[in-house]
Amino acid sequence: MRVQSGKAKGRRLQQWCRDQILETFEELTDDDVRSTSMGAGGVDVTLSQAAKVLFPFSIEAKNTERVRVWDAFDQCEENCMDGTEPLLIIKRNLSAPLAIMDAEWFFQNANKLRSE
Repeated sequence: MRVQSGKAKGRRLQQWCRDQILETFEELTDDDVRSTSMGAGGVDVTLSQAAKVLFPFSIEAKNTERVRVWDAFDQCEENCMDGTEPLLIIKRNLSAPLAIMDAEWFFQNANKLRSE
């Protein structure tokens, strides 16, 4: 795969993540959630302060056939914004995207996910 094609593939996953956040939290605007440019350091999806309140996660997106999960999650933790939890989104061809996060955090906060 050409470098340009690989970057386009990664960009599509970042934009998909952005779109999912905007669809889930209708009160947010395009200015609140942005896909960062390829090659820029830090998180792959930039959130405004208002977006961080509703969606307190820092996203690292990897769209590749083979992911070194531990290395990718380490990168996610290193780039994590203050007040957010690292969230790794991985995708490969012909498969649905997967979300990977710290299991201890998930179980500590799973009760908050229940609808009342």
